Amino acid sequence: MRLFLLTFFFLYGGTHLYLFLKIKSAVPFSAFTGACLAFFLLVMMLAPMLVRVLEKEGMELSARLMAYTGYVWMGFLFLFFSSSLAIDVYHGLLHVAGYVSRRDFTLFSLSNRTALVIPLAWGVITAVYGYFEARNIRTERITLTSPKIPQSSGKLTIVQISDVHLGLIVRDVRLQAILDKVKEASPDILVSTGDLVDGQVDGLAGLSELLREVRPRYGKFAVTGNHELYAGFNHSLKFMQSAGFRVLQGEAVILPGLITIAGVDDPVINRSSGSASEEEQRLLSGFPKEIYTVLLKHRPAIDKESLGRFDLQLSGHVHKGQLFPFNLVTYLFYPVKAGINHYPRNTALYVSRGTGTWGPPIRFLAPPEITIIELVHG
Repeated sequence: MRLFLLTFFFLYGGTHLYLFLKIKSAVPFSAFTGACLAFFLLVMMLAPMLVRVLEKEGMELSARLMAYTGYVWMGFLFLFFSSSLAIDVYHGLLHVAGYVSRRDFTLFSLSNRTALVIPLAWGVITAVYGYFEARNIRTERITLTSPKIPQSSGKLTIVQISDVHLGLIVRDVRLQAILDKVKEASPDILVSTGDLVDGQVDGLAGLSELLREVRPRYGKFAVTGNHELYAGFNHSLKFMQSAGFRVLQGEAVILPGLITIAGVDDPVINRSSGSASEEEQRLLSGFPKEIYTVLLKHRPAIDKESLGRFDLQLSGHVHKGQLFPFNLVTYLFYPVKAGINHYPRNTALYVSRGTGTWGPPIRFLAPPEITIIELVHG
């Protein structure tokens, strides 16, 4: 965790320095203006940490204001940085082309001011669009057939939510919109594949009652994500249980005559208790293969040793990058596509884009989703 924070602030601080230098090269300013700009960027860089401090001190209103300001800024800054970096790469290619061909291509380059204005405009426009996209919850529907699904049961409907990140930003209004979509689907089973909560659980009064209103025929099941640990593991478990979820921690529930639902903790929780892979193998090894098995696992990583021991894995975690082109970074760590992925031995993985937002309340080319999985005999 400490290494993650150091890496995060090193990269985030470097991005702020990059913006400062871009502004300085394009718009000359006085020492006083530079000091004011530097102070503002410093506060914005520290905003994620200030949010947690204010939250722990019980200053919820101040924490929410700082969260909205700091995280909207974070989204804007990423969009600015990615587009500005693209311009820098373009200028670099012009320089290389000129060096190789011994010709002058400076005519095709942008001035410092133009190279600043374009990414600034792109960042603002895209952030505004992304703010509304994050609230436009899509319904994704897939149908999977298997001879293991009893023909007598007809269609079995599982609704998946993932990465809701209930906290200072995603609260009752967003949660109600999510649950309205869930209720429309009339699920037989509701599952949450991690990161249901984000910050301190103490400030989530009333949200568990909203979740309790959803009562599927065969129950609600959840697994932990990394943010359940960050929010306070025991408090997160109590919140999920009070919301009506059965939290599966290296255990399974057999729904007689239907399917098996298994779930494992996120690896950050397993570090002190052994290998997550070993726990998964122990869990899956005891299931009868003739029963359809759904594995709930926060991170979209398939253990090769597990192939054939379950039929469908439901995961989230990566948000499809949440802000394009950050999906190119997440793909380096989890090289799977959002949606359905098929593997040998009749194994499938469905990766949700996530239902809420982490950090910036913005999504770009990665709209939020609830997923309807229909299992039928075939």
